[in-house]
Amino acid sequence: MTLRQEIVGNAMQMAVCQLQPGQTVYCEAGKFLFKTANVTMETRLTGPSGQGGAAPSGGGGTGMGGMLRQAMGTAMQVGQRALAGESLAFQYFTAQGGEGTVGFAGVLPGEMRALELDGGRAWFAEKDAFVAAESTVEFGIAFQGGRTGRSGGEGFVLEKFTGRGTVIICGAGNFIDLDPADFGGRIEVDTGCVVAFEEGIRYGVQRVGGLNRQGLMNAVFGGEGLSLATLEGSGRVILQSLTIEGLANALKKAQGGDKQGPTGGLFSGGAG
Repeated sequence: MTLRQEIVGNAMQMAVCQLQPGQTVYCEAGKFLFKTANVTMETRLTGPSGQGGAAPSGGGGTGMGGMLRQAMGTAMQVGQRALAGESLAFQYFTAQGGEGTVGFAGVLPGEMRALELDGGRAWFAEKDAFVAAESTVEFGIAFQGGRTGRSGGEGFVLEKFTGRGTVIICGAGNFIDLDPADFGGRIEVDTGCVVAFEEGIRYGVQRVGGLNRQGLMNAVFGGEGLSLATLEGSGRVILQSLTIEGLANALKKAQGGDKQGPTGGLFSGGAG
């Protein structure tokens, strides 16, 4: 069944979801706002298995062997999320005995978006962007290794969503929708501005200018760090107009602190 949801608000948007009897959505801990009394809440260490949203319940066989495989699967999911710096648990909400309502929000002022997955292309999202999803949507961690992992800040960890259903994401500031194919097949972006992109888009990281005079000027005084994210191919890309680092610097400056110190963005990596 299709998730009925509405994005409300302006500067700090919220997602209000109308659940049919038996319908379940899940979110990261800390994104829940409110619910009606007939919506149950359950905290689990595992994400959906894609089997109709049911919690992994024996999956792997019965008896001691099945229990061991289930425990190992749970440990692997929790370990991946711990390495990614994510919340270790998900909260699940299910309507009982009639329609129910549950509300979610991000943690920063900004926009929210509902992505509809049709079982075809997956979506990848920056690790702080995920808010909530239908239980028919599978959640995974996609580590970006090698040079991308070392240089890309939030590019090192991406969350992957597959299956069918609705995924709700959030970002800081306003969203900007682009397709690299409209700009010669490639765009270069502040790494902290990447929110989400469709499967088929190639994500990478490149050094800004190189270790020459202009490259160092960009890094030291331009506030751009040493690297930019590259997005290549054809597909939807969602960027945010405000980085977490930019918001933190603005708040620090308003409180009388130095914006970035004498080195500007040299050691920032452009992280958001």
